[in-house]
Amino acid sequence: MTSGTLQLSGISKSYGERRVLDDITFPVAAGHLTGFVGGNGAGKTTTMRIILGLLTSDGGSVTLGGRELTAEARRQFGYMPEERGLYPKMKVLEQVTYFARLHGFSKADATQRATALLTELGLGERLGDNIEALSLGNQQRAQIAASLVHDPEVLILDEPFSGLDPLAVETVAGVLQERAARGVSVLFSSHQLDVVERLCDDLVIIAGGTIRAAGPREQLREQHSAPRWELETAADLGWLRSEPGVSVVDFEGGSAVFDAESPEIAQRVLQRALAGGAVNRFAPQHPTLSQIFKEVIQ
Repeated sequence: MTSGTLQLSGISKSYGERRVLDDITFPVAAGHLTGFVGGNGAGKTTTMRIILGLLTSDGGSVTLGGRELTAEARRQFGYMPEERGLYPKMKVLEQVTYFARLHGFSKADATQRATALLTELGLGERLGDNIEALSLGNQQRAQIAASLVHDPEVLILDEPFSGLDPLAVETVAGVLQERAARGVSVLFSSHQLDVVERLCDDLVIIAGGTIRAAGPREQLREQHSAPRWELETAADLGWLRSEPGVSVVDFEGGSAVFDAESPEIAQRVLQRALAGGAVNRFAPQHPTLSQIFKEVIQ
C-alpha cells in the first residue's frame, strides 16, 4: 500500500444557521487504526460522509498522500455505514460477491475473494444463507466483508462493533489489525471506548462539531495524565498519608495510589519505600480513554 496519509484540514459544514462541523482537522495515517469517538450528534457520521464524497463540505479539504481526493481515488475506499446496507433476500456469498463485481472483479475472482473474506470473518458455514436469516451480529460481519472485499487502501467504518458479541469483536478486530498491518488507513467510530482504547494507534475525540483531542493514544494518555502514581510494597505504607506534597487516593496495606505535587516528590516516596523493604511496583497511573473523553468534552 502506498496511498499515504488521509488528511482532513479545516473541514466545516452547516445546515442553515446550525454549524455541525467547525474546523475539523486530523490525519488518518497509513497502517494505523484511528478511533473516532464522540456522543450521538457529535459530527462523526457527517465527517465520514464528507471524506467519502457523499456530502460536500462548506470549507476545508480532504487529501490522500497530499493530493485532493477524486472520484477515482475514492473507488479505493471501503465504507461501512452504521445503517444496514445489505439486501435481505440475497444469500451471504452472493451479496459480497456482488459488491466485488461492482469493483470490476471477474465472477471467479469475486467469488474467491468473498469466500475467503467471509471465512476469515467467521461466516464460512453461512455462505448459502439469506442475509435476513443471520443474527444482527452476523449481518454486521457480512457488511464488514462487503466493505473489505475489494482490498481498499482506506477503510471508513461507522460503528463496526455494534451488535457483536465478545468473540465476534475479537474476530473483527483481528481482521482490521491485519489490514492495518498491510498499510491500510483505517478510521472507525465506536461507542465502545474499551475496544477503541485497546485497538487504536491514534484517537480523535469530537464533541459539538469540534475536535477536542487528537493524536497517538499513548501521547494523549500522557497529556491528560494527572500526577498520579501506583506503589506496591511488601511493607505497610501507613506513613504515606503524612508525607509532605502527597495526597493519597487509595490505600490498602502495602498498596497505594497517590497524587504527588512534583516528580521529585514521587521519587522521594519511592526512595523511602525502598528503605523499608522490597518495592514490587512503582509506576505512573495513566487515565483510561473514558476518563480522557469525559475530561475533554466538558
